[in-house]
Amino acid sequence: MFVKIVNRSNNPLPEYSTMFSAGMDLRAFLEEPMVLKPLERKLVPTGLFIELPKGYEAQIRPRSGLALKKGLTVLNTPGTIDADYRGEIRVILINLSPEEVAIANGDRICQMIIAAHETVEWNLVEVLTETERGEGGFGHTGKN
Repeated sequence: MFVKIVNRSNNPLPEYSTMFSAGMDLRAFLEEPMVLKPLERKLVPTGLFIELPKGYEAQIRPRSGLALKKGLTVLNTPGTIDADYRGEIRVILINLSPEEVAIANGDRICQMIIAAHETVEWNLVEVLTETERGEGGFGHTGKN
């Protein structure tokens, strides 16, 4: 599948690290380094603009290594970029570590996954089909 992309940054286009990777790393597009204090959140620009086909979304997710090593994560994970959005991809990062974390231009800050989705129409009914689980919610099986 081909997706139109505009790159206004000086960073390389997102790409898959391996042939089995689901996500592509996105990089910060910054004029000067940005510092996130403990528990601080900031909107980080990427300089990227995309045009997805109808029926697809881009999901923005944390990078596991960045979360483990520096305590940085994507606040609204997964963030969703809809097919009709034409603005710059910007990422809400939060620092969950007890130390300040610096982000520089070109740093890999998150990953993006392109995924198909369905559009539904509601069928209003009075009763739902019974299942074995029924209304059991969080922890209803008692198993760890």
